This record gives sequence, structure tokens and C-alpha cells, in this order.
Amino acid sequence: MVPKVTGPTLKQTIDGYMSDPTRSQSPKSQAVYRTTYATIASILGEDTPVRDIGRDTCRDLLSIVQNLPSNARKRFPSLSPSEAAEHAKANDIAPMSVANINEYMNKLSTLLNWACKEQWVSRNVATGLRLAVSAKNSDRRRPFSEAQLKKIFNAPLYRGCRDDGNGYATPGQNRPRRGRFWIPLIGLYSGARLNEICQLHTADLRLIDGIWCFDFSADASGNKRFKTAASQRLVPIHPTLIKLGILVYLRDRKEARDQRMFPEIAIDAFGMHSGRVSRWFARFLNSCGAAGEGVCFHSFRHSFRDALREAGIEREMALRLGGWSESGGASNAVGDSYGSGFSPSRLHAAISGINYAGLKLDHLVLDQP
Repeated sequence: MVPKVTGPTLKQTIDGYMSDPTRSQSPKSQAVYRTTYATIASILGEDTPVRDIGRDTCRDLLSIVQNLPSNARKRFPSLSPSEAAEHAKANDIAPMSVANINEYMNKLSTLLNWACKEQWVSRNVATGLRLAVSAKNSDRRRPFSEAQLKKIFNAPLYRGCRDDGNGYATPGQNRPRRGRFWIPLIGLYSGARLNEICQLHTADLRLIDGIWCFDFSADASGNKRFKTAASQRLVPIHPTLIKLGILVYLRDRKEARDQRMFPEIAIDAFGMHSGRVSRWFARFLNSCGAAGEGVCFHSFRHSFRDALREAGIEREMALRLGGWSESGGASNAVGDSYGSGFSPSRLHAAISGINYAGLKLDHLVLDQP
């Protein structure tokens, strides 16, 4: 009789990987991994010996995840992931994106790679197992179209709404100018990431060599987060934002002794400023009719990059303004580390050339005291 193969279970493997002190991840990433692994463990069985997971097991997981809708736990709390996938398939409920499906398989592969290093398994049976991304690449983020930008900035929030809480989509007489008003505008005219904008302090809008700039950089608090080293940068404030009153808003925040530009934004459990704003913005796009395939707040960043191209901004300067890291290559590995970069005046001249054809914001220009 062949003895049954035993060893660490899937749950023990997940716990071991997540508690490995050699790993370094933000609380948000840790939570995402935990949630993903909880779904995988529910499907495969948390007591399954990790050595018993084979290629066919991984394919079975992929076939289930392939039918799993987004936010399945919240939408179908009484169903297991396998049952939710079956329910979605039977009722023609759209599954999560290909990118998210592949993230499940990537995280399983990462887990099995770790188990290989620990010599708990002999090989990674999930290697390369993922859905093909179509040539259409429908999951790719896209810039907003001119029509979408018009819908966004002519929504009740910008034309007059009941309030900027639950009444942002209801036409009214109020013209509130807090985070929900300014954050999309800053995204469009600076190309900054959502969290970069949401975590701005009043001290981060600075007059440097006569040029008003956003200073996207870390401070002594240690609470700010940036995606890459290139993310920390100076971005001159676009003339349109100044025309619309961003400096008046800054003055008001300082007079109120607010440290943060958008003090009403609550930091989430992961220490991120942008979580709740991101979810609100998705609802906002639906409310104003600007939602569409591949668009989200990050689409402002794509629109900004296209606007830089249209303005003929040289590539190195464009990358500096957007905080984009160069793709690898010896050509930039040494040379780009020399010097102190572009002057605020040159950066200001470049960003001032950005405009969005057909987008009129005259209705946002108020009398400024």
C-alpha cells in the first residue's frame, strides 16, 4: 500500500508565506494577498496538502475563477466562491476582468515558488497558467475621450448640485469646491496619480523661482506613499487651475489651519488616502454618463500623456512631469542620474502648452476675491 502524501497544507503554506519576514509589503498589498488566497483556499480546500496540488488542480481553479464575478463575496455572501462562479455562469453575470483572473493565478504561482524554496514542493505546477490577453487588450486603461471629459466637467458637481456628499449628482444651487471638485481637475492638468493628489498637504503647493508648483514628495511625517522613485517630483501648477481658483482654495485651507489640502478625505484601513475617493469616482462616472470600457480615474493620466504628445513636449521632460520611470536600458541607466533636472520655468513652459481641444471650463471661473 502506497502511503498517503502529507506535509504542509495549503493554509499552512499561505500562512508561512504571508508571515515570512523576508517579504516586504504595504498593509494594503498584504490585505489583497490575504483576500486572494482566502478565495483560492476556499476553492482548493485549505486542508489540501500543498504537495497534492497538481497541474490539473490549477486548471480547475482557473476554470472556476474564470466565471467568478467581481466582488463576489459582497454580492453573494451566502455562496462559496465555487457556488458564486456557478451562479454567475448560469445567470449570465459578467466575470471579473482577464487581468484580475490572471492575478489569481499569478499569486498562486508566487505562493508555489515560495513553497519550492522552502522545499515543501518539488516544482511550481502553476507556472505560465493564465488566460491569454486578446490583441484588443480590452483591460488596458484608456484616456478619456473629449465627449467623456465634457460629461465629467458639466456634471451637477461642476454646474451646480445639491451638495458634494450624497447630492453630487443632483442638480442644485450649490457650487461646493472641496476634494471632489478639485481632485479630477488636478488629475487632468497634472497627470498625478490619485493617491498623490489625495495626500497633498497645503505645504506641498509651493512658490519656487516664481513658479507655483505641486511638490509631490515625501515629508517628515513618513505617511506619504509613492509608487516609484520617479513619482517624487515637482509639477508646475497649470495656468487653468490657477484661473479656476486653486490658489484661492489653498489660501482658504491655510486660513482654516488645515494641514491637508483635502481634510475631509478619510484615510482608509490601509493607510491610503485614495481608496474611498477611487470608489466614489467610479460611481461619479456612472452618474454623469462618462463611464466606459477601460476608463477610471487613472484615465486622466493617460489623457495627460496624450496632451503632452500633442503639445510636442520632449520625452524626457514628459516623463519627468508625469513621474514615469524609464523602461530599462543602458542608455538611461547612467546619464539620467546626472544633473539636477529641468528648472521650474522650463517645466512650467512645457505644462502650459497642454490643452484639451473642445473642453470649455468657463463655467468654473468664479469671481475671486
